[in-house]
Amino acid sequence: MSTQSLGWEERLAAGKALRSALPRTAHADWSTANERRDPVELLESSNRGRLSRLTPLRYGRMLRSPFAFLRGAAVTMAYDLAQTPATGLVLQVCGDCHLANFGLFGTPERNLVFDINDFDETLCGPWEWDLKRLAASVVLAGRTNGFTEQQCAEIAQQCAQSYREHLREFSTMSPLEIWYFRVCADELVENAPDAEARERREKMVAKARGRVAERLLPKIAEEIDGRHRFVENLPVVTRIAEDRYRTTLDEGIEQYRASLTEDRRLLFDRYRLDDFAMRVVGVGSVGTRCFVALLVCDDRNPLLLQIKEARPSVLEPYVAKSPFQNQGQRVVVGQRVMQTASDIFLGWLRSRDGHDYYVRQMRDMKYSIPLDDAEVTGLGRYAAICGWSLARAHAKGGDAATISGYLGGSEKFDEAISKFALAYADQTERDHAALVEAKRTGRIEVIEEE
Repeated sequence: MSTQSLGWEERLAAGKALRSALPRTAHADWSTANERRDPVELLESSNRGRLSRLTPLRYGRMLRSPFAFLRGAAVTMAYDLAQTPATGLVLQVCGDCHLANFGLFGTPERNLVFDINDFDETLCGPWEWDLKRLAASVVLAGRTNGFTEQQCAEIAQQCAQSYREHLREFSTMSPLEIWYFRVCADELVENAPDAEARERREKMVAKARGRVAERLLPKIAEEIDGRHRFVENLPVVTRIAEDRYRTTLDEGIEQYRASLTEDRRLLFDRYRLDDFAMRVVGVGSVGTRCFVALLVCDDRNPLLLQIKEARPSVLEPYVAKSPFQNQGQRVVVGQRVMQTASDIFLGWLRSRDGHDYYVRQMRDMKYSIPLDDAEVTGLGRYAAICGWSLARAHAKGGDAATISGYLGGSEKFDEAISKFALAYADQTERDHAALVEAKRTGRIEVIEEE
């Protein structure tokens, strides 16, 4: 359904008309189908093509809590979301939208902004899927911190309400106004609701500004014979024999360089490669091929690049396939569509053995907000900011007016999303328990980190 050629009022009306086919209250529904696949089987299927030696580590990280399980089980929730009702309105979605995939990072102008920061699963799909996954993560984060069910429900509703209200605001803006809009860290500090929140936000901003390559380098590398070398820290950081990967690496760098614009190639050419290592990151990404490259220029200032494998999105079985042959390009384009400002070194490549990768800076003022020990009020405010950021991302790449017309001005939709989030959090806890049982019976092998 395309309404882009219609005026704002007409698009609102078109969205409102969708309620007759799909009432907003229907989004509360979640029930396990009799033929639902075993969640552990789904996880095992998603391990195909990954590095098998790291699969036990992936399971170990997912077993820490139901919230950690949700983070690693994008494939399971994609399967489930495909069974839920949707309006049929599609746009560029994150595909793995949860609280831990939002945070602070630096723009090319060195401003600090808050936004979604992970796009491994991005694809065009139903807008509802991002919001439902985000709301479910809110409930699980609340339960992890010991909140009551009522408190969890209210925070999930806050998140959905923020999304709905801000999407209406974005629907009145021009495409250029949406494109230029940013959730700036300094504004979050200035608009803090009280002195305590302001102080907390100031500390987070200060930490983010300090998370740069120059400060990280001494902790992860040592200088040997005038060149930096990564310090091995198994199984997280693995040194790679240079002679084994040199040709493949050189070819990959040339492909990556070709994906950059001319001005950024000029900047990239100021650096030379000093070292290269394999690095395990995240929860759901464990087992994928992920490398970190250390480059330096004449004055030794470091540039750390993360070279991360890009596999087909977990959404692909349920929506239209990506138009890009290279999965790394899919990630890069999706990120540029959804983010307020993207890394100047974003690019992609395909290795000689056929694996696709995308490239971005590592530790470029990136900071994820800690969720452990969060208070009810604080988590509620954070969930609302995430809902705001998601609304901007969807408005940037989709038809905000039609979706806003569907959502309306009442709390019906917010309440429905909250009910769904509670029910799906219960499902996630059952799936987490199934993984615990798989460990107990020896069905899966697990490595648990300290």
